[in-house]
Amino acid sequence: MSKKYLSWVLALMLTLVFAGCSEIPEAETPDYETDLTEEEAERNSAFKEYFPKQYQTYQRLKAEDFDYGEGQMTEYGGSVAHEKHLCGDLPQAYKYCQPYLKNLWLGYPFSYEYNRARGHANAVHDLLDIDRINRYSEEAGLPATCYNCKSNKMPGYIEEYGDDFWAMEFHDFREEHDLEDHAIGCNTCHDPEDMSLRITSVPLTEALERQGEDWRDASRNEMRSLVCAQCHVEYYFEHEEIGVAQKPVFPWDKGKNPDDMYEYKKSFGVTDREGFEGWFIDWTHPVSDTPMIKVQHPEYEMWHDSTHGAAGVACADCHMPYTRMDGKKKISSHFQTSPLRSMEAIENTCGQCHTDKSAEYLKDRVIYSQERTWEQLMEAQRESVRAHEAVRLASEYEGDVRNDFDDLMIQARERVRKGQWFWDYVSAENSAGFHNPAKAIDTLSKSQKYSRQAVQYAMQATNYGIAPDLEGDIKDIVPPIEEHSRELHMDPEHLETHEWLQYLEPHPEGDLIWDLNEKVAN
Repeated sequence: MSKKYLSWVLALMLTLVFAGCSEIPEAETPDYETDLTEEEAERNSAFKEYFPKQYQTYQRLKAEDFDYGEGQMTEYGGSVAHEKHLCGDLPQAYKYCQPYLKNLWLGYPFSYEYNRARGHANAVHDLLDIDRINRYSEEAGLPATCYNCKSNKMPGYIEEYGDDFWAMEFHDFREEHDLEDHAIGCNTCHDPEDMSLRITSVPLTEALERQGEDWRDASRNEMRSLVCAQCHVEYYFEHEEIGVAQKPVFPWDKGKNPDDMYEYKKSFGVTDREGFEGWFIDWTHPVSDTPMIKVQHPEYEMWHDSTHGAAGVACADCHMPYTRMDGKKKISSHFQTSPLRSMEAIENTCGQCHTDKSAEYLKDRVIYSQERTWEQLMEAQRESVRAHEAVRLASEYEGDVRNDFDDLMIQARERVRKGQWFWDYVSAENSAGFHNPAKAIDTLSKSQKYSRQAVQYAMQATNYGIAPDLEGDIKDIVPPIEEHSRELHMDPEHLETHEWLQYLEPHPEGDLIWDLNEKVAN
């Protein structure tokens, strides 16, 4: 073979290689057919006959419990359902705790119980068991909207009730839910007829429409993240005077970052509170008398403009990697979990792109980012508590105050609200910052800034008369509330155990009426 011919062959091979790398074809969805109707698809077990391997991986999620079988932790997260405010050892507590959660959410149902989330297969069980929903009353205190991201019966509910569904009584749907078969599952993301990816979430569909987008036009790779965006997002419940009562809305109209959504929520509310007129509020904190907003779990928003998001890495690439069952058939795992569980999982996810790095190195880099985020998260939490306390002290101060006291207190409360929003944005997001490390640190920096501004405004309002009471470690000034629940809220003596709890009125005494999906008392 001549050198000239050999050079030609090598050039042709290199051309083909580079062409293959630069023009990656869009993945095609395999063709499937089932005999399932939409009604039958509301049972996850109905898919077992057609997709036994995928169903087998999904079933692993049911073992996520207080035991140490499949339930296990990564460094900063996991699936052992501990109480996230308790510091200590698993299973009830964990070393990476946030001790002030009950303080910061006081007066709101989140202060009763906030646990580490378990897998999708446990969604209905954990929803019906959570103390945030009132099980001591005939009426839940929360609307049927809460089923939206927990139940695979949602397509049927929307078909039957339309927009009336959202404001219906939550407890009216308890008994028709099987704890396992009706958890969020197959039909949430797949059309049961051909198993193509689809969006069943009304609020996501409408949020995209307001931005001039239609998920039906999305590529398959985009859909591998959009199906997750049905639930792993920030949202709020619409007020009946603004739109459809209790309908979930994604606040993306000004953008998907925390600053954008905070500005968005200065509208779409009905409060006439001075300084907050027309702003959206979830509840008013009883200690600082501040109109507050609660962040949900903005994983999609955190990821969308991250390094991985910009590179086209989909949620499923990391949380539903391809795996071989029985050493043969390759499927997308439906054991949706963190790739940090094992070195093998890291190799199947991170290692598919970062081929020059070991699994140990990649794991260390993730934890390094999380450590930096966690340090700032804890500082932001402490500053938020100090801000509430400063406003409380200022509002009860009996010494000489500034002539513009009321205006300064409005500014202080607005900064309390804003500081806690930015803290909660990272706290509620379930990656300890790794989905977007730069955004997480930036968000927590802003949280600390706004909370410190709140303290400054409160001190100025009192001519710094409250300043001595705010000096020192916040744990000495305001201890964490370790115990609080709906049942304890009925006990006046419990409300005397912490200075902040004294701002609550006791609930009427009552017996437990609902135990999961069964009514145990009238």
